[in-house]
Amino acid sequence: MHYFRVLPQQWPHRLRMLRAMGLNTVETYVPWNFHEPRPGVYDFDGMADIEGFLTAAAEAGLQAIVRPSPYICAEWENGGLPWWLLAERDLRLRTSQPQYLAHVARWYDELIPRIAAHQVTRGGNVLMLQIENEYGSYGSDTAYLERLASMMRERGIEVPLFTSDGPEDFMLTGGTVPGATATVNFGSRPEEAFASLARFRPDDPPMCMEFWCGWFDHWAEQHTVRDPADAADSLRRILAAGASVNIYMAHGGTNFGTWAGANHGKPLQGGVYEPTVTSYDYDAPVDERGAPAPKFFAFREVLQDYTGNEPLPEPPALPPLLAPARFELTESVRLFDILDDVGTPVSHSPAPLSFEELGVAHGLVRYTATLPGPRQPWPLTVEGLADRAHLFVDGDPVTVLERDADIDPPKIASPDATGTRIDLLVESMGRVNYGPRLGDRKGITGVLHGWQYVHGWTAQALPLDVPLPALPWRAGPPAAAAGPVLHRGFLDVSVPGDGYLALPGATKGYVWVNGFCLGRYWERGPQRALYLPWPLLIPGRNEIVVLELDGLREPFVEVRAVPDLG
Repeated sequence: MHYFRVLPQQWPHRLRMLRAMGLNTVETYVPWNFHEPRPGVYDFDGMADIEGFLTAAAEAGLQAIVRPSPYICAEWENGGLPWWLLAERDLRLRTSQPQYLAHVARWYDELIPRIAAHQVTRGGNVLMLQIENEYGSYGSDTAYLERLASMMRERGIEVPLFTSDGPEDFMLTGGTVPGATATVNFGSRPEEAFASLARFRPDDPPMCMEFWCGWFDHWAEQHTVRDPADAADSLRRILAAGASVNIYMAHGGTNFGTWAGANHGKPLQGGVYEPTVTSYDYDAPVDERGAPAPKFFAFREVLQDYTGNEPLPEPPALPPLLAPARFELTESVRLFDILDDVGTPVSHSPAPLSFEELGVAHGLVRYTATLPGPRQPWPLTVEGLADRAHLFVDGDPVTVLERDADIDPPKIASPDATGTRIDLLVESMGRVNYGPRLGDRKGITGVLHGWQYVHGWTAQALPLDVPLPALPWRAGPPAAAAGPVLHRGFLDVSVPGDGYLALPGATKGYVWVNGFCLGRYWERGPQRALYLPWPLLIPGRNEIVVLELDGLREPFVEVRAVPDLG
């Protein structure tokens, strides 16, 4: 269970659910980018209060395993690495390069003492720490792993350190280090995985650090589920082998805001970009809302045999559900009408700058240039698009371009000497979190008209990793609907409860509830409703803001009592 995917008011309930399933320990990653959003700016409050989470785990009767940064994967934005590292073009991520390790050392100065205070050696509940995550899937710089281990020890870590990798030979040889326990990650065939581990590390006790009991989803793909009986059988076989096990995920939670990562299918064979959906339900035994799924009871039955004669506690009660409702989005404002007032200052450059060079973590950047004229129609080719762009020609929408999409570039003319203005509104959809494509910069790298580069660019951004600024709302739809539009409505509740927000008349965009960004929606699915946790609501009127990028067909929002993950 990841504290950063669950609101802190809900931590006690979710932790008691894990205890009721039969677990005695909770494991969590620590995402560096969640805690250091800008260089030297740290956040350990609210959802980022890792010490509060460890205390809540202890109060629920759970020990803890912590898997700190620098890299975590976790289907999380950039694998947990801060976006601002990518502004340094010569930086080598996940290596022993001194320039990179200097950033890690500064981060560890802030993080590691906070974890050290909760070790079992100091009366706390932290049993073990991970050195780095699945490093054998990425590299073979074992000097890097050894330096990370030393940095943890130097800052007060006394409990055992470990590594975790897949059971393949190149992963175990590249990702393990002497003096740290090696563990393996898998979803099935535990006997084979533990045999592979024993060949490489015969003296290490068998442990599955990630037993994948479900899986995550990408946009425009099918929702993934795993039969509870099949997952419970694998869990039973892991335990029968005398092994320890961490269920990944026992409770998945939500990729709120812009924190969902992405993958790159077959990264060495020309695969395509695959952004992850907002939900991290993971088909886990405790679902996104915290309710027990059939897999919960299947696992509980298996785990009960390993708790001695002590009966397991009953699952805690769930909060109420909101009654199904529908409300209108009655106010709006066109993004292009307000970007000069609420966006970042305009930047000028010969070639387009990346989001990272512009100081933007995530959001929308409008790149603008002028095509010289007169000239006939030539193909307009956008290089390095990451990840999606609306193309406007002299203010009129022309097409939507997508990363890795195999489409013919549009032909654009510039009929006279005044030239033709082109705008590319680029949206970032999550940085790649796994594999050799890690370090995924956002924006565009160049634009060609015919085979000539277009130069002379301005750029202006609406960051979406920070709260939206105050907006000049107007009643009704905007007079000119070209480009993205922000819409607002109000949800009235008497008692806050859980629910699911759906926008059947929307296409693609983002939703905020009382200023908190729930995440992205997209009609491509598979997810078609966003989980709405009760702590975000207040009795009475609640503000709902929708940023629709592609065009709102019907201006209403539905509150549902059941999820729709596809």
